[in-house]
Amino acid sequence: MKILIAVPSMDQVPVQFTQSLSMLYRVGDCSVAFQVGSLIYTSRNHLAGIAIEQQYDYVMWFDSDMVFQPDTLQRMMDLMQKNDYDILTGLYFRRVYPFKPVLFSRLEPTDTGWEWDEPDTIPDEPFELAGCGFGCVLMKTDVLMDVQAKYNDMFGPIKGMGEDLSFCWRATECGYKVICDPSISLGHVGHMVVDRQFYETIAGQIKKEVKDA
Repeated sequence: MKILIAVPSMDQVPVQFTQSLSMLYRVGDCSVAFQVGSLIYTSRNHLAGIAIEQQYDYVMWFDSDMVFQPDTLQRMMDLMQKNDYDILTGLYFRRVYPFKPVLFSRLEPTDTGWEWDEPDTIPDEPFELAGCGFGCVLMKTDVLMDVQAKYNDMFGPIKGMGEDLSFCWRATECGYKVICDPSISLGHVGHMVVDRQFYETIAGQIKKEVKDA
């Protein structure tokens, strides 16, 4: 079993990410590839090309501003194989107010752009999505190959949508499912580390402010 840990990045990465990556438990025949560049979709397409060309079975995507536990890859691989998932994301949050999860329950292209919905709540059990950010995503390389074959592109933005959601839309159009397992929880490096406890505290404060208004 070959796994590529794929990390698109700018020229520098936060020390918190470096620490997380260095402590990550490796699974199977595991390699790490960085792609440095200012165009994220170009970097992702390049890394995806490596996975396809070198016949990796899975790609583990990490953004270079994530903080994660040493057993993250191990747990995600166990979940992927046990449930035969195609695309599996962990749970993490935007690093700016109002710190919402980077998850989307609906994605729909329109004549003028995109429409989307976000989940109202975060279940405790795994749930299906229309799309997600790529801060922590494990996928079968077969998904990349099928998306490339159908669209002749994988991560190129569609109508101004980000490369991650553009890929998710293509993948779901190919019949694949995007699953979030909220038990895989990560932090997002900004001026502070945003995790689930932080988000739920902030969300509770926002609801109280709206109620009291």
